[in-house]
Amino acid sequence: MLLIYIQAALEQAHYEIIEDEEPFYGEVVALPGVWATGKTLEICRRNLSEAIEDWVLFSIAKGLPIPTLANVTIHIPEKVTV
Repeated sequence: MLLIYIQAALEQAHYEIIEDEEPFYGEVVALPGVWATGKTLEICRRNLSEAIEDWVLFSIAKGLPIPTLANVTIHIPEKVTV
């Protein structure tokens, strides 16, 4: 489910060229604070994918809400038993 969520987030990403050493900038507006840069668009997209993954895992660890994107929802169990 995580990979499907990351793909849904990447499909909503906005990219632009900025004046920087890494001129490609991308962000996912629906996920506050998720952005990345890269020397190429491909690298920027790869970095953005990693930023989305980190954001989701951090949100899960802290019990923060994770918005539904393109009808993709991450359900967090209240308790995991081993």
